[in-house]
Amino acid sequence: MHDHPFVSEAHEGKPWFEWLVAATVAVAVLVAVLGYTMPAVVIIAAAGIVTGTLRLILRERSPWKVRSVAFDSFIGIALGIGLLVTYFSLPLMR
Repeated sequence: MHDHPFVSEAHEGKPWFEWLVAATVAVAVLVAVLGYTMPAVVIIAAAGIVTGTLRLILRERSPWKVRSVAFDSFIGIALGIGLLVTYFSLPLMR
């Protein structure tokens, strides 16, 4: 008899969507390794914005759930926008 926490609960996100996000990150890593950093940053930023927007629009029906709707939406959208702003502002510092 082992009582242990489950990695994925019934009320959390859908595994197929989580694997899709993981595959998107893997593609971004491959693109970055090939030397294309701008497309890699855009892929990760788009994934963050899309997952955050999906969570905001679909709320409890969203396939992407980590914490609350507000937390998930803010983190996803802010990550995407923050990555883009940071990446495109770096050349301005030269």
